[in-house]
Amino acid sequence: MADRLYFRQLLAGRDFAVGDPVATQMANFAYLIGDRETGDAVIVDPAYAVRDLLDVLAQDGMRLTGVLATHHHPDHVGGEMLGFSLPGIAELLAIEQVPIHVNAAETEWVRRVTGVSGTDLRAHDHDDVLEVGAIPIRLLHTPGHTPGSQCFLVEDKLVSGDTLFLEGCGRTDFPGGDAEEIYRSLQALAGLPGDPVVHPGHQYSAEPSAALSEVKRTNFVYRPRSLDEWKVMFGG
Repeated sequence: MADRLYFRQLLAGRDFAVGDPVATQMANFAYLIGDRETGDAVIVDPAYAVRDLLDVLAQDGMRLTGVLATHHHPDHVGGEMLGFSLPGIAELLAIEQVPIHVNAAETEWVRRVTGVSGTDLRAHDHDDVLEVGAIPIRLLHTPGHTPGSQCFLVEDKLVSGDTLFLEGCGRTDFPGGDAEEIYRSLQALAGLPGDPVVHPGHQYSAEPSAALSEVKRTNFVYRPRSLDEWKVMFGG
């Protein structure tokens, strides 16, 4: 199946939204995932310049069939942030009517932040599987950064959003954040079988991706050996 997997990691401000100062500063990754044989594809976290992302899909001979949102923050799905109005899923839906797949705990947050209708959203539970063509994507509920943060496991790749970076993890001091929850989510990711390559939501490190085993070895968030140690280091 590996030869069928279409997977692209695109850096905002470099690969799309070129010249956008907010995109460049925030260094978000968007992901394109699909089935090369059927041409079906989804975008993970479209923001800043959705037309650019759609153009990449078209140039690659792929067609959009849905969107996956890791969480509701505007730099991932669009909305108001730091005095800026960021394009995202609302602007994409004006071009292409496709379902927006979110975790059930994030539905209302996404609706409020983006202004999209609840009927545009498809709510999912932990361990749901979304098939894009013949490519299965496993949806993992990883709360902590936000109540409905989710990661996506597709073959040997883990798209980890803002739950896990190569260095550090998502903040928990925004509304809906929970330091104890993100500890449990990080431990759940650490226990995934095999050694998937971690593809984070931002480039906050020199490399854009790394094997989970390497992240567990080098990332300071995996130093605490218990929730109590985590609380001492990070609060909660």
